[in-house]
Amino acid sequence: MLRALIAPLLAVLLAATATAQEQTRIQVPDLWDPRIRLDRPEPGPPRVVRFLTDDDYPPFHFAAPDGTLTGFSVELARAACEKLGWTCTIQPRRFDTLLDSLAEGRGDVLAAAMNLTPALRERFARSHLYFRAPARFATTRGNARPALDGAALQGRRVAVVSGTAHQAFLETLMPFVQRRESADLNAAVAALRSGEAEYIFADGVALSLALAVSGGEFAFSGGPYLESRYFGEGVAFLLRKDDPALKRAIDYALQSLWDDGTYARLYLRFFPINPY
Repeated sequence: MLRALIAPLLAVLLAATATAQEQTRIQVPDLWDPRIRLDRPEPGPPRVVRFLTDDDYPPFHFAAPDGTLTGFSVELARAACEKLGWTCTIQPRRFDTLLDSLAEGRGDVLAAAMNLTPALRERFARSHLYFRAPARFATTRGNARPALDGAALQGRRVAVVSGTAHQAFLETLMPFVQRRESADLNAAVAALRSGEAEYIFADGVALSLALAVSGGEFAFSGGPYLESRYFGEGVAFLLRKDDPALKRAIDYALQSLWDDGTYARLYLRFFPINPY
């Protein structure tokens, strides 16, 4: 769904770049514990740090119209390099080759929006989390409400993509809704538009992008769902386990980027509609 939205989304994201400072109403997620403070790492010998990413997954990593790599993960990597005084390269690769490329030493850090799993943590080291993907309900704008509980959803028709964690969540924890299973998110949006469904339940990022290009037709309803059992542990930079100094340096940079407001500026730039 994110890839299918890239053409209209680029215009939204590029426009948001100029107005990000005006979006103070958006609450930026805070993933850092203020009680934990990291010391600046020793610079060590000069090195070039090679980041690997994909170029077709907005808003995290994608190619701008001029071919330049950008996106939330990409710009966060660039900001970390600047904070640490590193020389860095950011190389695009096919998404399905990224993990093997990192494991085989063709890069040093993976800056791609992969939700952490036990298998990934077993294979790689990871930085501090810099994003968690919520699940959200969306509906037509006139039907949206700030709070949405089980009583309000009782018997409601909810479109959900079949075979996803979101379907499993509804089946297990909200059996009282009437599921309308769809082949993909575009089909779920069509079901909401036609009235076949009253709500969509899906990935909050994908829904935020759909909302951004819908012209105000749809809106979120209720708050985010972050159950890691269903929706993943979060997104971090991935590294090989043989370079703990690199992990410590990136963790320090991420914390510093939160402290100095850079993280918030980048978040507002690439999430014109808050997925939370």
